[in-house]
Amino acid sequence: MKIIVRWLLLAAALLLVAHLYPGVVVKSFGSAMIAAFVIGLLNTLLRPILVLLTLPVTVITLGLFLFVINALMFYFAASMLDGFHVTGFTAALIGSLIYTLCSMVIDVAMERLFKR
Repeated sequence: MKIIVRWLLLAAALLLVAHLYPGVVVKSFGSAMIAAFVIGLLNTLLRPILVLLTLPVTVITLGLFLFVINALMFYFAASMLDGFHVTGFTAALIGSLIYTLCSMVIDVAMERLFKR
């Protein structure tokens, strides 16, 4: 139940990102659900490998390169899907920042709602 609620909230967060920033376009809530799933899948499978491979650059930039990795995941998800579009890397960077902030708020809310 917790996973489904989080997924729906992340899809709504993606719609919020599209509403707040014109460089990100989401056609419908169904497209947002699929995009949220793909972003989560990429962050689970591909992101740890990229973080490990770019560890020296991440250390040199004091962790700021992680923002670039997040933007790449966001941009890659948009390039794979039809109903989700990002105009460029800058739009992916700003969109991923807003999406990450929304995700953090959702995680805190979920932790408080679903206490054991």
